[in-house]
Amino acid sequence: MDGSKGPVVVTGASGFVGSWLVRKLLQAGYTVRATVRDPANVEKNKPLLELPGAKERLSIWKADLSDQGSFDDAIAGCTGVFHVATPMDFDSQDPENEVIKPTVEGMLSIMRVRKETGTVKRIVFTSSAGSVNIEERHRPAYVQDNWSDIDFCRRVKMTGWMYFVSKALAEKAAMEYASENGLDFISIIPTLVVGPFLSAGMPPSLVTALALITGNEAHYSILKQVQLVHLDDLCDAMTFLFEHPEANGRYICSYHDATIHGLATMLRDRFPEYRIPHKFPGVDDDLQPIHFSSRKLLDHGFSFRYTAEDMFDAAIRTCREKDLIPLGDAPPPAATGKLGALAAGEGQAIGAET
Repeated sequence: MDGSKGPVVVTGASGFVGSWLVRKLLQAGYTVRATVRDPANVEKNKPLLELPGAKERLSIWKADLSDQGSFDDAIAGCTGVFHVATPMDFDSQDPENEVIKPTVEGMLSIMRVRKETGTVKRIVFTSSAGSVNIEERHRPAYVQDNWSDIDFCRRVKMTGWMYFVSKALAEKAAMEYASENGLDFISIIPTLVVGPFLSAGMPPSLVTALALITGNEAHYSILKQVQLVHLDDLCDAMTFLFEHPEANGRYICSYHDATIHGLATMLRDRFPEYRIPHKFPGVDDDLQPIHFSSRKLLDHGFSFRYTAEDMFDAAIRTCREKDLIPLGDAPPPAATGKLGALAAGEGQAIGAET
């Protein structure tokens, strides 16, 4: 890569990851074309328009994965695409057509535009840990060469199965298209993303990450053996891979492996004002974490800057500022049911949502 400062496209720019990525790119001097589904939604797009540098180097474009060709104009003449947008409807009654199909077809549509324009040097796709580790028997460690078992996902239909399938299939389709057409394609695989945020509402990732504080027991199974990355580190890694001349293929982006026991201990120590559970029925006291290896990313020279404590400090501070969680004395989230009562294959990090 030649260090060009754009213009670059960020899809799904009003979401949790997309909006923070726009912020980081503007800070780095890039001209950014941000695609959103509804440019007229002032409330949702306001955080983008108020970013430093937005008046000079940010433009908002309408695009939707379900609308073939809607990304064409935004991508034309750009030097790079950060493809973050993805459907997140876990309650869909027709997941094959409402989640999986638009994700895969939208990915291929962007790849075709990239080929036709001739100006886009690289596409960086935000995948998910759910494309790596969803299988009947979990391993003690995962690397970027591992793939989730699509047939298992479709058979068991665990929470979020359509998201895991859509990410994996979109990634595979893009890699195949890139190989056949000599295109430069990077896939970054974040684990559960935690940190500050720009949106007014609670990002789905933080609904899960802060479940021990809010008492949302439905998400405890995901935290049982979880991997974490700070939002700022993730966005830095995306820009790093876009600019690195030797980057290629898939990259896991994960800094911290944890169990629900370790998270509970850390949160109790740092936030004693919340009543964090001490026991989790059905979870062994000696449960070991599952490791996600970022070695390939680190070998290129990338460095993570934030600890797990930093992640939760920033997330909780932002939630408090936006009145999304109480300042303390939360209702005691006593874990009454067994974790693991959900379908087999759950309890894994979902990864980044947009």
